[in-house]
Amino acid sequence: MIFELRVYTMRPGTVNQALEASGTVAREIREGDKYGKLEGHWASEIGTLNQYVHLWSYEDLPTMLRLRKELSEKPEWKKKYVPLILPHLIRQEVSLLEPVLDMKQPIGENNFHELRTYQLRPGTAKNWAAQMAEAMPIREKYSKNIGLWVNVTPDPNKVTHLWSYATWEERMQARRDSQNDPEWKDFLSYARPLMESMESIILSPSRWSPRK
Repeated sequence: MIFELRVYTMRPGTVNQALEASGTVAREIREGDKYGKLEGHWASEIGTLNQYVHLWSYEDLPTMLRLRKELSEKPEWKKKYVPLILPHLIRQEVSLLEPVLDMKQPIGENNFHELRTYQLRPGTAKNWAAQMAEAMPIREKYSKNIGLWVNVTPDPNKVTHLWSYATWEERMQARRDSQNDPEWKDFLSYARPLMESMESIILSPSRWSPRK
């Protein structure tokens, strides 16, 4: 399986329009999940603002390329959906992700999500992610992991993971408690020396997101 993470930076004040167009017009043209399965549909709240973030899964890379080509060639896609998005779009960033753990559903439906990306030393990402997956039951004593991936392109030296929280206080408590857990500290003693940088975006699920 391959995942496609698409981050669209929109002109200020137009993110909700993008979410609406994607959740209604585009979904109708896509005929549900015919052209890729929607896994997440969010707006950024903390981090880089004015971003519409969406995550898709496909059976494999050839399937993804074929389905995206077919979708882009549909007349209604070009005439009905693209004109709703393109005038407000500043930048598109696309990453392909290889899953290390199966995606999970959050608990409940009133959550926010945190998307974290770690830049690792060249050649260490796959083993780093495997070690994190092994240690995940320790970390999940404190908060819910939704997904863990190794980036395939454009930078294979990155690991991406997604978390779910009901409140900001829950997130802060989870981070404090996990940082003090001796077993999680063992993982961090391995992980930190290999990390060159970290990025985090707080995401608010749209009403069309399958994960809330």
